[in-house]
Amino acid sequence: MVTVIHSEETRRDPRRWWALGALVASMLTLGFDMTILNVALPTMAADLGATTGQQQWMADAYVVVFAALMLPAGLLGDRFGRRRMLIAGLGVFFAGSLLGALASDVGWVIAARAFMGIGGALVTPLALSVLPSLFGDDERTKAVGVISAASALGLPLGPIIGGWLLNHFWWGSVFLVNLPMAAIGIAACVLLLPETRDPASPRVDVLSTALTATGLGALIYAIIEAPDRGWSDPLVGAMFAAAAALITTLVLRERREQRPMLDMTLLAHWGFLFNTLAATLVMFVLSGLLFVLPQYLQAVLGHDALGTGVRLLPMMGGLLVAARGAQPIVARFGARAVVSAGLVVLAFAALLGSRTATGSGYGFTALWLSIAGIGFGFSVVPAMDGALGALPRDRAGSGSGLLMTLRQVGAAIGIALLGSLLAGIFRDRLDVTGLPARAADTAGDSVVAAHIVAEKAHSAHLAASANSAYIHGMDIVLLVSGIAALVAALLAAAFLPRATTGPTPSDAGPDMVTPTADARQ
Repeated sequence: MVTVIHSEETRRDPRRWWALGALVASMLTLGFDMTILNVALPTMAADLGATTGQQQWMADAYVVVFAALMLPAGLLGDRFGRRRMLIAGLGVFFAGSLLGALASDVGWVIAARAFMGIGGALVTPLALSVLPSLFGDDERTKAVGVISAASALGLPLGPIIGGWLLNHFWWGSVFLVNLPMAAIGIAACVLLLPETRDPASPRVDVLSTALTATGLGALIYAIIEAPDRGWSDPLVGAMFAAAAALITTLVLRERREQRPMLDMTLLAHWGFLFNTLAATLVMFVLSGLLFVLPQYLQAVLGHDALGTGVRLLPMMGGLLVAARGAQPIVARFGARAVVSAGLVVLAFAALLGSRTATGSGYGFTALWLSIAGIGFGFSVVPAMDGALGALPRDRAGSGSGLLMTLRQVGAAIGIALLGSLLAGIFRDRLDVTGLPARAADTAGDSVVAAHIVAEKAHSAHLAASANSAYIHGMDIVLLVSGIAALVAALLAAAFLPRATTGPTPSDAGPDMVTPTADARQ
């Protein structure tokens, strides 16, 4: 039973909508960050001399920490006060952003991103878990919709804001822009948000949290380092083995817990399992594409940062349009048909994109990006709804926590695996004939580095080879993404239930999308 430190009457206080504004400010702070960073990576690679692997860590350091800490962060909010932990999360995100803006080398940027991941893990589950105490059943769905829209707003606006900042200021401005957003969120939470807590919530399992973080970290490290060190390198092999051992230990430990932090038994619900698998594979593909595309648009096609951000909008537009239109189509044809069709459309877009050649202009890219966005929207929204709707109501909170964690794991592995595949192919195909050994090694770090070396050496041949090698690597990444989406479509068509077996998300309210104390008890 959730203990709420305000009466039923205060739920109807007009200030509840101002409190919702505080939560919107919190989610917007996080929503801009990831897409802004993707646009900034090519510029940061040039200014900091970052290799492809280091760029992957700039993105993945946040995601790995976020995924590992999201469930314990929700429990901390239940025990010590959700508003207090939400403010703490925004404060940590503020401090991490400031550290990133002031960083002078790649290592500090990666550290800043990891620190920001701690803040993000506190903000995301707690912003939604506050809603049941603010709104009655008749207003809850509307409030969830507002929060979801705030999160989605970062998708189209992030690339444009990031591109404009990079065109007018230094790369650190993409971190500095978080400071006023986080400060507004903190002030809004302090002034407008009531405190809620649930002292009876499950304890935070420190060992399970450590196993999650170290297991994911070891896995991501091995995938990112393998192209440079070699897949047979002893350190890479040791990291893979350590990751397998740590994750296996985590699963076994959680299965024995009476009230587990990560409830793996929920995967026995087939509707939840295969919808979650579909949503995770969509995140795998989406995160990989958002990692490789900005470098293609900026380094290969020669657009500036703002132009790169604007040229990502067809995918964002397709995603938002499909997400808005998914529900009536699901009501007409059923979730299984829509998820499967969305994944097929996504596969078609990726396979079409894999036909990109050195002479292909942006028009071809915009075409398949738009199709990809539509596929994303029609697959991920009903897949997530179906996953949560397949669960018994009393386990909705733990199920949503597991779903969110697995989606973030899919995003981290997508960046690591697809980025590493691209890095390996690029280095192998780049023609560095005639270059000094040190320059050749630098050119192989990334397409951005290759263009810098080509400019200094006045080598048009190296620049052309870099473009050709990168496009070939991107085509292979898109081919793998298309195959992954097609496999997911086949699994969805074969195993997803024709109808959900539990309450629909629209009926259940926000406890279907965020861990709440009632659901975990």
